[in-house]
Amino acid sequence: MTLSFWRYAHLALALFSSIFLLLASVTGIILAVDAVQEKTLPYKAENFNEITLGETLSILKKEYSEITELSVDYNQFVTLQAIDADGNDIKAYIDPKTGKALGTPAKKTEFINWITSLHRSLFLHETGRFFVGVISFCLLLISISGFVLVLKRQRGIRNFFSKIIKEYFAQYYHVLLGRLALIPILIIALTGTYLSLERFNFFMGEEKAKPVKTEFSEKAKAASIFNATLLSDVKKIEFPFTDDPEEYYIIELKDREVEVNQVTGAVISEKRSPMTAQFAALSLDLHTGRINGIWAVILAIACINILFFIYSGFAITLKRRSSRIKNKFKANESTFILLVGSENGSTFRFANAIQKQLIDQGQKVFVSELNKFSAYPKAEHIVVFTSTHGLGDAPSNGTQFKALIEKQNQEQNINFSVVGFGSKSYPDFCQFAIEIDQLLGKQKWADRYLDLKTVNDKSAVEFVEWVRLWSEKTGIPLATTPSLYNHVPKGLQKFMVLDKTPISETEHTFILTLKSNARTKFSSGDLLAIYPANDSRERLYSIGNHSGNIQLVVKLHPNGLGSGFLNALEPGNVIKAQIVKNPAFHLPKKAPKVAFVSNGTGIAPFLGMIEQNKTKQELHLYSGFRMVTPTLMAYRKFADIMIQKEHLDNFHVALSREAEHIYVMDLIKRDANFFVNLLKKDGVIMICGSLAMQKDVENILSELCTAKGLKTLSEYKANKQFLTDCY
Repeated sequence: MTLSFWRYAHLALALFSSIFLLLASVTGIILAVDAVQEKTLPYKAENFNEITLGETLSILKKEYSEITELSVDYNQFVTLQAIDADGNDIKAYIDPKTGKALGTPAKKTEFINWITSLHRSLFLHETGRFFVGVISFCLLLISISGFVLVLKRQRGIRNFFSKIIKEYFAQYYHVLLGRLALIPILIIALTGTYLSLERFNFFMGEEKAKPVKTEFSEKAKAASIFNATLLSDVKKIEFPFTDDPEEYYIIELKDREVEVNQVTGAVISEKRSPMTAQFAALSLDLHTGRINGIWAVILAIACINILFFIYSGFAITLKRRSSRIKNKFKANESTFILLVGSENGSTFRFANAIQKQLIDQGQKVFVSELNKFSAYPKAEHIVVFTSTHGLGDAPSNGTQFKALIEKQNQEQNINFSVVGFGSKSYPDFCQFAIEIDQLLGKQKWADRYLDLKTVNDKSAVEFVEWVRLWSEKTGIPLATTPSLYNHVPKGLQKFMVLDKTPISETEHTFILTLKSNARTKFSSGDLLAIYPANDSRERLYSIGNHSGNIQLVVKLHPNGLGSGFLNALEPGNVIKAQIVKNPAFHLPKKAPKVAFVSNGTGIAPFLGMIEQNKTKQELHLYSGFRMVTPTLMAYRKFADIMIQKEHLDNFHVALSREAEHIYVMDLIKRDANFFVNLLKKDGVIMICGSLAMQKDVENILSELCTAKGLKTLSEYKANKQFLTDCY
């Protein structure tokens, strides 16, 4: 709840002030650059901070017959208004050590004046200054709320600069740069707010209007200020009109204004500036960077960071919104309830991937947040996907779950499973998931279906371990390819198209051969992930190693995103993709014999395994096709060659659309003794193709195992004698 407050406050303030902050940041960058550029002008005397007021005054009296005013600006450039010995009016930058003119003060360009007005008041005069003040205050609140959010994310001030878990670009650099730019942005916001308040006389207006006048003792009046005051402390000097001792210097210093006897240098009177005025001057120096070039550069970088925060903040918000829940079925009609606890929305993609697959298989699924836990009258399974936040706390959308589960009983028994997401970098790894698992275990209506599964750093490889267990127990085949649950990857590799077989009216399957660079390592059974629309939509293809090149078999589907993209390629084209390692589906080297079972394009990895079978391992290929096509004829030709080379023992083909209507399952039934013998003698069965085919094959093999008194199929799976790569 507390986190939500800070997060919503941070977002609301950013939304309210983003346009103004955008203008203020852009103009601030320009003004900071202008401040740096001013520092490069050659009007500052060497060792300026060591020059006393007395030195300069004595030199100026010799050089000029009449002097009106001397001023020192924030760049420590000395400007003199005087008349020289020839009677010429002088207004110039001078060297305070020699009195010689160095250059003529130039006014700001029209562009800089325009930018300054926009930055200070949006061209709206006092009304604009009020708005700018409000935005500065908003920036101050944004900085404070951002600081609190980073504290909560990093688990306290001690870990403030600890490693940041990188989830995606905008999130990572929003936090990283937020930590680095926090102090400069806080100073910009604080000084901007103060200047606005001071502008509207918020601080003791009467004090500002009436400086404090100091009375001096006789001894103090006798001391000279000329040699005790550095020129760097002077802002302006008004010179006396005549040599009459009753005419005084009026010297404005940084903290006070004094009248000084022009002969003795004694201070006649002193008016100290109010503290509010001194704070205002300090705020202006810090806010503009005018007193120091390095600080001006830091301010410019901070303004650039503000622009990035505007972009990354909205990117994070949009990403969270994109993770919003989309349900096809209602809660009271669904048999599968997927409850998600997620701080930044990233956990939803795992739940959404499971939801999609279940719905594709005709199941009614409902996805919701933990904080919306309610009664589910038709539910048979509840699966909780939850991350942990802070010191083992619930994520923001799971804070009410414990209270809700105590209040909300279910009418029927429901199986439950919990998957926890977290990082082992933190000591409270998946703590909230552990608590939820224990809490559900105590409910009378809840039956534990699987033990708690924890996933480190959103590892898709670890997640599919749970998927595999849950899928096997429910009997609902779910994809166990890690890449299906991954983010869109970065750093894709380039692959050149070497060859592509043609398609025709009767042949909709084609073989594509790609060349990779020499550094790309892959094996038959790995996957090629492509992104046809250059977005997050990923398509996976099982690949074989064909003479060192990647070979995949693709069926062209009407309006198929991946197959259409690949079919449009021509030899010489280059695509970006990545190899997804799939070691669980590599050819087992120690197996005495292996049976490959495939349908359709699932034959691709087996072609590579057969070709690479240099050790002449006993291999049997069972494949199902619809009918005889040129592609099948090519497979047969390939198989004949491989059989002659003793890379393959036999090739069994089932044709579902030919006269006998044989499916690959029929081949397994026909060769039941072969498969029984294979399993008994530690052989391996590998299946690649559709999930429906996998399910049918598993049913047949389970029946065989039961009928022949073998172990269960689950035991063979656990012994890695039954490998699948179906989706």
